[in-house]
Amino acid sequence: MEDSVDRIIQQWAKVRPDVDMAPVGILGRLSRLTRILERELQAVFSEFGLQRGEFDLLATLRRTDVAGTGLTAGELADSTMVTSGAITNRLDRLVAKNLVTRRTDPNSRRTIRVALTPEGRRVIDEALVHHVANEERLLAGLGSQERTQLEGLLRTLLHSQENAD
Repeated sequence: MEDSVDRIIQQWAKVRPDVDMAPVGILGRLSRLTRILERELQAVFSEFGLQRGEFDLLATLRRTDVAGTGLTAGELADSTMVTSGAITNRLDRLVAKNLVTRRTDPNSRRTIRVALTPEGRRVIDEALVHHVANEERLLAGLGSQERTQLEGLLRTLLHSQENAD
């Protein structure tokens, strides 16, 4: 079974046999898969009128704001690992769609709390079910043991990168 990355590696082997292209085999496939998977994931988000970042923000609110008091923009930025500027842009769009509210924290007038609206909760609950089903479809080419093995390998690689100096 040959893929597009195999062809690239073969081409390089002809012109630069002195360079070990093994990393290209791994990272090239991860890169191509990322583009394909992002496109497939976005198709589901679009069904709900969302961009991926908006989905992530709604999902973060849904899974972490169990008390329903909302989160600060800083807490959202920490949970989603994006800049405060990106959070602000996403919030502006989600407020305009009536999916989240921004309110002054009653305990600190300088703090703004963000919470799901009832419509936001409905949208994220429905979108989540479709998103997970889509992810299941995208992983259907792998068996249970392969998924477990891949998950473990990716966890190891991610951990090494997140903890690199």
